[in-house]
Amino acid sequence: MTSLYSYSFLILLLPLLSFAVNGLFLCRKSRKASAAFSVLCAGLAAAYAISVALAFFTNGATPTVAWQFRFLPIVGDFNANIGLLLDPLSVMMLVVVTSIAFFVNIYSIGYMREDMSSGRFFALLSLFAFSMLGLVIATNILQMFVFWELVGVSSYMLIGFWYHKPSAVSASKQAFILTRFADSFFLLGMVLVSYAVKSFDFAALNAVNLKDFASIPLNLGIMVMPASDALTIGAALIFVGGWGKSAMFPMHIWLPNAMEGPTPVSSIIHSATMVVAGVYLVARLFPFMAGAGNTLCIVMVVGAFTAIFAAVIACTQKDIKRILAYSTLSQLGYMMFSLGASRLCDGSINTLGYTASTFHIFTHAFFKCMLFLVAGSLIHQVHTNDLDAMGGLRKKMPFTYIATLIACLAIAGIPPFSGFFSKDEILMTAFQSGHVAVFATGLLTSGLTAFYMFRLFFLAFHGKARSEHTAHAHEDFAMTLPIVCLAVPSLLSGLLAKNIFATKFVPGALPVATAEHLAHATWIPYAAGGMAVLGILIAALFYARPKANIERALDVDNRCKLYKTINHKFYFDEIYYAVVRQFIFRGVAASARFVEDWIIGSLVNATLFVVRKAGALVREAENGYLPFYVGVMIVGVIFWYFVGKLPL
Repeated sequence: MTSLYSYSFLILLLPLLSFAVNGLFLCRKSRKASAAFSVLCAGLAAAYAISVALAFFTNGATPTVAWQFRFLPIVGDFNANIGLLLDPLSVMMLVVVTSIAFFVNIYSIGYMREDMSSGRFFALLSLFAFSMLGLVIATNILQMFVFWELVGVSSYMLIGFWYHKPSAVSASKQAFILTRFADSFFLLGMVLVSYAVKSFDFAALNAVNLKDFASIPLNLGIMVMPASDALTIGAALIFVGGWGKSAMFPMHIWLPNAMEGPTPVSSIIHSATMVVAGVYLVARLFPFMAGAGNTLCIVMVVGAFTAIFAAVIACTQKDIKRILAYSTLSQLGYMMFSLGASRLCDGSINTLGYTASTFHIFTHAFFKCMLFLVAGSLIHQVHTNDLDAMGGLRKKMPFTYIATLIACLAIAGIPPFSGFFSKDEILMTAFQSGHVAVFATGLLTSGLTAFYMFRLFFLAFHGKARSEHTAHAHEDFAMTLPIVCLAVPSLLSGLLAKNIFATKFVPGALPVATAEHLAHATWIPYAAGGMAVLGILIAALFYARPKANIERALDVDNRCKLYKTINHKFYFDEIYYAVVRQFIFRGVAASARFVEDWIIGSLVNATLFVVRKAGALVREAENGYLPFYVGVMIVGVIFWYFVGKLPL
């Protein structure tokens, strides 16, 4: 056991080794060797992570720091360390990230087969996995922040992988800038919190009791405030970092646009890496945020609104990858509001919210990864993302069809598929904690999720073919194999893992709500299942019945204004671009440029003019002509003589 934990750093180093070897040696020499080495390293990392998880959960699931060393001594006992934390949350994420990375690497062999830059792609994919693994095993918030930024850099390079496409370059810059904007708040909150607690360690932060800091003044240089207030503000600022990284409303627009990258990138971003990092951050600091004023209330409201907002938009999209992107936004909203809804009005905590959120991270990873891989496989065959050009693929791609059906049933929350168990607990959390409006929002979102996912399913696989490419569609083994493999956890992971999450995932010392303070409702699973079935039936009515008019159903031009508004994502892209171009570029940036060019620039130019003229005079004086020196000396003596006579 000890040796297994001691060498757990190999889980982190194997993707780093793959990145280094591929990036330095293989990517230019042999694309096949690059792919094979990347798959090998990802497979070994996944196997080791699963071994660690089995040993960890069968031996009490006791949190432990596998290894740690001092990285940055600050002052006294206040140090920044680098370590590897093994607790239920990090071990679960190790399994998720390594498993998803392994399947995505296999899938990429087929997807990137014709791409001449596939060696570079596999190198960057390994760097992405390394960055996320470093984030989830961090023992302190500073170490997490370093890998947090590395995740952002990796995503920037992968989203803009096809740099010859202006849309991909634009999407990568948008993702990078928006997440960096949110990360600046994360950095500020981290500095504020660590300064007040005198520690970066998660253990120390999660053990904070704000009442103990209420009487401690904190000198921030520009002002003095109670340390408890600083911690509350710091918790909210840290959440803003997760807000942006997980693309919560209104910082959501970068995620659908990130679909410009290769589909395997979309798959790993949406299921196991970048966007999950925000939820992971809140879960990792859950005890700290639970005690930090109304921080969890903010988390709940933002998550609930994002869940239904994204679900409504997904119902009208025709781009298969954008439907899945908005689906991810909605599911991330579920995870967020589950954490936020844990807090009751009296300040006590319903720990089911923490368990349900982390459980949904686990189940969602497998079926969402598979759905994006399915989307890439369909796009590869019909040469378009548009559902207008699909249809009739059921017989052409039978294994993909069955796997997609399993994934759609899982995300819809139909028992016994994996999504049912985690989504059911999220809805139960909201109702038990007394957040009825949030519960109703989640229940409605559940029905919308079933509708838009089966809308995608029926339009892609059922009905008549709507493109000539459909006649030549077939299943690529390298792309179909991971899809079929992922169908297994999409079906069984919820059922097999529910007991582990119920008994092993304890968020820490919290004021736990007693049974009498929690509302009881045995009918919630039936209501959630009923909403899912209703959504599926409505989708079947519009898109799967024999006499369904698919062309009319997909027509946007002849719809009402509300439908067009939703189809245009409530014009948020246009609003953002208008704000950026009109306000930031033509307002703030133009004003700054005017000040720089005409005020600061003029002062600099005037100074340079004076210095140049003075230098020219000095050069004229230093000409080596003796009569000139004698003349200057005589003039100087006469001037000194007469000036000395003046009554100054």
